[in-house]
Amino acid sequence: MNFKFTDEQVKFRQEVRDFLEGEIKQGLWQPTCDAWIMAHDPEFTRRVSAKGWIGLTWPKEYGGQGRSFIDRLILTEEMLRYGAPAACHWFADRQIGGAIVHYGTDEQKEEILPIIMKGEAYVGLGMSEPDAGSDLASLKTRATEDGDDFIIDGQKTWTSGGSNMNWIYLVARTDPEAPKARGISEFFFRTDLPGVSVSPIVDITGGVHFNEVFFDNVRIPKTCLIGEKNRGFYQILNQLDFERSGMERLMANYPLFEALIQYVKETKRNGKPLAEDPVVRSKIAQLKIELEVGRLYMYRVGVIMDEGRAPNWESSMSKAYGTAFEQRLATAAIEIAGLYGQLSPASRLTPMRGMAYHSYLSSKGYSLQAGSSEVLKNIIAGRKLELSAK
Repeated sequence: MNFKFTDEQVKFRQEVRDFLEGEIKQGLWQPTCDAWIMAHDPEFTRRVSAKGWIGLTWPKEYGGQGRSFIDRLILTEEMLRYGAPAACHWFADRQIGGAIVHYGTDEQKEEILPIIMKGEAYVGLGMSEPDAGSDLASLKTRATEDGDDFIIDGQKTWTSGGSNMNWIYLVARTDPEAPKARGISEFFFRTDLPGVSVSPIVDITGGVHFNEVFFDNVRIPKTCLIGEKNRGFYQILNQLDFERSGMERLMANYPLFEALIQYVKETKRNGKPLAEDPVVRSKIAQLKIELEVGRLYMYRVGVIMDEGRAPNWESSMSKAYGTAFEQRLATAAIEIAGLYGQLSPASRLTPMRGMAYHSYLSSKGYSLQAGSSEVLKNIIAGRKLELSAK
C-alpha cells in the first residue's frame, strides 16, 4: 500500500502552511486550541475565501474548486495544526454547503453557496434540544406549514456558533404524527428574523461557543427547506458521516501537543530537563504514535469519500478514536505540567499559555460533542461487526 501523497498534494500542503505561517509572522493571530469552534475572526475567513479554500470539494459549476476530499483533509489538518481562527466559516463549509450541494434546489445552490464561499455565512447548528441530545429523533421543535411559509416554534440547546451566527441550520419536526425518526425536516435561514433569540452558555473554561436558541412563532418561507420534507433525519445520517470524517476531533488541540514538546525540552526538574525523564519521554512518544495512527484513520475516510462511498462505520471509528486521543493528550499535559498546569491562561505563571488548562477542562465534553462515543461504538458494532441489539 502506498501512503504517499501526490506531488500536487504535497505542493498544496506547503501552500497552506506558507499562508498560515505568514499570518502568524504578521501577528494577525496566535495559535490556540479548539480554534475551529471558538476563534471567530471574520477577516481571517475573508482571506481564506480569497484563496478559494471555502467550498474546496464542491462542483465547479456552483463556484467550488471540484477538488478531492483528500485535498480538503490536507487543508483541514493544516488549519488545525496551526490553530487557525476558522470558526466563522467552519460549519458552513464543512456541513451546510455539502447538504445544499446534495439536497438543495437549484435556487438554493445559486443563492446560498456563493454566500458561504465568500465567508459571509456564520452558521449556528440547531440540532440538540433539552430532551433530545444524542437521540436527535426525539426533537420537539415544530415547523408548521402556513401557506407559503413554515412557522417555527421550539428551543435548541448546545447550538455551536450561536453567539456569532447570522444563519442557522435547523432540524425541526414537520409531521408530529409520524414515527419519531420520520416527519423531520432540515431548514436553513437567517437569524435576524422576528422571534429568534439567543442565550449564551458559558462553559467550564469560561468560553462561549454553545448557546440556547429560542424560536417563538418564527415565520420562514418554504424555500428554506433543504431537501425533501419529512426525510431530514435520513439526510442527516449521511451528512454526519461526512462531518465525523474531519480532523477536528484528532487535531483540535495540536497546538498543545507542540507546546508540550517544547515545554519538556525547556523545563527542568531536579536539575534535569523533563525531556530526559523516561516516564515523560514514554508518554509523549506514545501520544505521537497515537496521533499518526489517527491521521491514517482520517485519510482512510477521505479515500472512501473520493471513491464516492459514504464513510459509514469508518467515520464513526475515526471520530471515536480522535476523541479518545484528545482526552489522553489533555490528561498527559496536566500530569507533566503538574500543579502549574492547573493555572488558568490569565495567570502569568501558567505554562503553555494555559492550553493544558483549557484542553483538560474541555476534554470532559469531547466524548459527547457531535455524537457520543457510546453512539459511535454502537454504529461500529451494528454496521461493521453486524452485532444486532436485542
